[in-house]
Parts: sequence; C-alpha cells; structure tokens
Amino acid sequence: MDNERVLKHIKQIVRLTEKEESILVGKLKNRTYLKGQYIVQGGDICKYQTFILSGKVRTFYLDDNGNEHIIAFGIEDWWVGDICSFTTQTPAEFNTQCLEKTTVVQLSYEEMELLYNEIPSLDRYFRLIIQKAYGNMSKRIVHNHSMTAKDRYLLFIESYPEIVHRVPQYMIASYLGITKEFLSNIRKQLLDNAKS
Repeated sequence: MDNERVLKHIKQIVRLTEKEESILVGKLKNRTYLKGQYIVQGGDICKYQTFILSGKVRTFYLDDNGNEHIIAFGIEDWWVGDICSFTTQTPAEFNTQCLEKTTVVQLSYEEMELLYNEIPSLDRYFRLIIQKAYGNMSKRIVHNHSMTAKDRYLLFIESYPEIVHRVPQYMIASYLGITKEFLSNIRKQLLDNAKS
C-alpha cells in the first residue's frame, strides 16, 4: 500500500509498464523516522532520494553563529533531502529533520543510477520534478528581494495552505527570513484588518 502512493505520484507525470513498476517497487526501501531524527545531516553525504508517505520535515542550514535558516518544508507526497549532495555525492550543506514521526520510501543513489538505465521514464520523472523545484526556488529568491515580508507571508499562506497550520510560527518566520516577533506583528495586523 505504501508503495502504491509513490507509484501514483510517479504515474501522474510519466507512464510505467507493469514490469517497470515491479522493478521499481523491488528497489524501494521503507523507513520510519522519529520526531527530531535527521534524514540528512549537514556534512554527511545524502545517500537517498526520500519520498514522504506521512509526516513532515524541515530542511535548514546553520550559519556561522549557529542560527537556523529554514529553506524548505516537506509533507506527504513530497521528495526531500539535499539534492546537490545527492547528485554529486558530496557532503550536504543542509539538514533535513523530521518534525514528527515520519514514514518514507527511499531510493539510494546507486539504485537510482541503475533504474535510470532500466526505466528511462524515471529519468524523465526526476528531471521534471527537479526542474519544478528549481523553478520554485528561483521564484522564491526573486520574491525575497522584491516583496515585503507581509506579501511573502501572504504568498506562503496561498501557496502552502496545507503547511501553515502544521508547523510552528517561528519556523515559518525562519523560512520567510524574518523574526518571529515581526511575523507576530504581521499576523496581528492582518487580523485587525480582517475585523475592520
């Protein structure tokens, strides 16, 4: 049943034959992480592409002063990890940590390289989702430079309604690049405006 979920996600983008599905399922590894555990830790090599079946994660880095900067969240039906570390098999810059008990399926780097040859559609699938992720990251950079914090928060609510109530506000503030106090002021202002 768990594998059906990832297959459904893949088949929304590319076609797989029954034989290809069977080959892929044979390579998938199921794993459960506890709250607080790391899927990838900075400095380690990201060895797996990880698809979330249930739970939620955050991907962040630590600056030289030890401050956390969240660059992404991940929930059900999302692939997560440090893509640069995974594709180059070099130490990760980012940490991916579970915010609650999280069940995933994983594909190792070696298995994926073999699968790309056995199932060319998977090569296309991962290329398309990586292109989409890159596009979203590029837009986020532009928004961080061109939009006010309030507008970035409103865009976050609009873009990720399924995440807003599942993560603490201080983490959303970190994602937006503002303090939790500033986010609290923005939320109060929006609430006051809604009452007017």
